[in-house]
Parts: sequence; structure tokens; C-alpha cells
Amino acid sequence: MTGDKETKHVKPRMGRMGYLNVLPIYHALESGVIPHCYELIYGPPAELNMRMAAGEMLAASTSCVEYARRPERYLLLPDLAIGSNGPVQSVLLLSRRPIDGLGGQRILVSAETHTSAALLRLLLTRRYGLGDINCFTGSVTAMVASGNPPVAFLAIGDEALRLRHHPLYPYFLDLGDAWTAWTGLPFIFGVWVADRHAFASEANSHRAKLPAAGDNPGRLLSEGRDWGLSHMDIILDIAAQNYPNMTRQEHADYFAGLSYSLGERERAGLRLFWEKLAQAGEIPQAPDMEFFAC
Repeated sequence: MTGDKETKHVKPRMGRMGYLNVLPIYHALESGVIPHCYELIYGPPAELNMRMAAGEMLAASTSCVEYARRPERYLLLPDLAIGSNGPVQSVLLLSRRPIDGLGGQRILVSAETHTSAALLRLLLTRRYGLGDINCFTGSVTAMVASGNPPVAFLAIGDEALRLRHHPLYPYFLDLGDAWTAWTGLPFIFGVWVADRHAFASEANSHRAKLPAAGDNPGRLLSEGRDWGLSHMDIILDIAAQNYPNMTRQEHADYFAGLSYSLGERERAGLRLFWEKLAQAGEIPQAPDMEFFAC
């Protein structure tokens, strides 16, 4: 019996960032509008990065830094990304003093992010010329509410949306906006990847049966995105129910500022980010983009 349980196939797993910004991509899959065979695994980007690196999922939304650090493990799902061409609103450095006065200060960085933390270091050192950056990770919400709040903090996702008007932090830097002002290009925070080795062999580590052609992850997620973007009234209704701290117009403006494609300009921005990371010694070199066949 034990052996039978060990060899029994389980549903293939797909990672889903637990943030509002990807609701337009996943709602059709979560609600059954688009049927599929996957078990959705929820978590912040940093957790999904680790689980993909460990071979626990067939596909997932991950940070673009994760792909750059381990390109031999992954294939990019074509024309899928989460980014912005200007303000992103949900990747914010909030500060009690002007941004150019943060040299030498300790900056709290959300433990949920890899890409945004790397982008922050690039912006503060290369864009703003602050040579002495001291970042530490921790729970942003808990530390901001503590008796000893940080001088500045980087928050992402829903946490950034909740804290963006915090009265103790009058200064802010929208990292998407700062990147576009610096480079003239969009910034891609997250990409979707498939486990290259799992799809190359039935002997994948999590014993999941590989999906049939109709459950190709790239095709499913693209269909989900297209459905969501063409049914934004439904998406806005769900957002209003789950995130009542924002008005419907604020939700509409937020989604309108996001990019869900990986077109030529988005790829150019992604390549430039990787090149700057390589120059800063954050990654060995800028990787090639290799895509999953959909």
C-alpha cells in the first residue's frame, strides 16, 4: 500500500502569485470558465521561486531574477509577463526622509521579493548615486506597525497597495516609474516559466502526470489573460469585494497601468535589466531568452 501511494500520480502543479495584479490572468482558471488539470499553488514570488527551483511545480509565475539565476532550469512561457510602462503602484519604496537622503540608512525590504529588491539596489546606487546602501529583509507590515518603524521600506503587491498612503512615510519612489524614467523602457517584474526538465521527461520529481496538449500551460494562461482583460467589469467586481480599501476607479487605474505581455519593448527592458544586474555582479551574465513551445 505504501508503494502504491508513493507512485500514484498527483495533479500537475502550477504556481500562482497570491496578489491582486495577476487576477486577470487566473480568474478564468480559478472559476472554471477555462477548465484545466492543474492544482494551483499560491504564494509570494520569493516562495514560488524556491518551489520552482526545487522542481515542485511544472509551471509558475516567478520573478525575472529567478529565471536569470537559473536559466538552465526553465523555459519562458511566450508573451506572458507582469510589468509596467511607468508607474506600477504596487512596488514602492516608502520613506520618512527624501529618497536622495537615504545613503547610509537601513532600508527594510519585503522578504517576499527578489526582483524588486535587486531593482531597488540598482536604482539607489546607479540612478541616485547612493553608494552606501544597507538593506535588510523582514516583515514590512509588522515592523511598520511596531514601536521602532524603519526609516524606509520596500513593499510589493497587495501590501504596497495597503501601505502606500501611510502617514509616517511622506516620500515614495514607484520603482516601475523610476525604471522607465531612467531607461525609457517598460519594466518586467515577473515572468511565467515551465520546468524544462519535467516537460522533457516523465520522470519529474513531483510525480505529476504531464498535462495533455489542451492543458499546455502557456496556452492556458494566455487564454486566461485574454479572457480576463476582455471581462474587466467582472475582474473589477471581484477586486472590489476582496480589496475594499480601494475604490473601483482606483482598481481600474491600477490594472490599466499594468502590462501582461512580453512584446519587443518588454523584452528589451528585461534584457537591459539583466545586463545591469550582470554589471553589478548580481548574476553571472545576462541569460538568453528560451521559450516553451505552446
